[in-house]
Amino acid sequence: MALVLILQLLTLWPLCHADLSSTGSQESQGPNNPVFSVPPALYPKPWLGAQPAAVVTPGANVTLRCRAPQPAWRFAIFKSGEITPVLYRDVSMELAEFFLEGVTPAQGGSYHCCYRNPGWNLGVWSHPSDTLELLVTDQLPPPSLVALPGPVVAPNANVSLRCAGRLRGMSFALYRVGVAAPLQYRDSTEPWADFPLPGASAPGTYSCYYHTPSSPYVLSLRSEPLVISADGSGSLDYMQGNLVRLGLAGLVLISLGTLVVFDWRSQSSA
Repeated sequence: MALVLILQLLTLWPLCHADLSSTGSQESQGPNNPVFSVPPALYPKPWLGAQPAAVVTPGANVTLRCRAPQPAWRFAIFKSGEITPVLYRDVSMELAEFFLEGVTPAQGGSYHCCYRNPGWNLGVWSHPSDTLELLVTDQLPPPSLVALPGPVVAPNANVSLRCAGRLRGMSFALYRVGVAAPLQYRDSTEPWADFPLPGASAPGTYSCYYHTPSSPYVLSLRSEPLVISADGSGSLDYMQGNLVRLGLAGLVLISLGTLVVFDWRSQSSA
């Protein structure tokens, strides 16, 4: 019997942590109650989200929503570094909500959720959801601001300023020194946002910041200033051209002066 169990475990993949019963104790494990996962095509991963946002201030209320792609019976929330689920609920539907009241910075971290179906073997969980980063803070870290392709731009070229943070789904604002209102403002599903600028009007000093769309009062610090300067190669070429033209004019004047002197000497000798 033990050999059969070992063969079963070798052919299957370990995944989420062991289940907890309604009393909070760990379920017994044995030949009739193994803890293992199953092929992903049969039990696909759920989706995990946070409302009102994944970035909130201390003391706010947050709801973690775990949605299964098929009917489920038990949902569990796992936190990185914890062996057992930190939250679980029994519901007969595809969605489970977990309420966190008055969150503290210690509750921030990486979370994922799993679900179980009544028809599955005991101890079998679905594949885990994608990781959700819950950040509980009064202020977000500053982003970086860089120029693409570079901070020196020609008048007939364009430049793009990329404001990059560490979180997805943020709202970004670009500022220019001397202008009070944001120069550009946009939402992004990536951890960054690009702000295109025409080369003719791009020279100047810029900075940016970001915040969560649903919690605009949780702001990041401003980025370090970025100086965009105009490409002076065109002016240099113009100056070099002027020097060449002045040189040629000088040679012509010298030649004419030599001819005048030679003619004057010829007349004096005669």
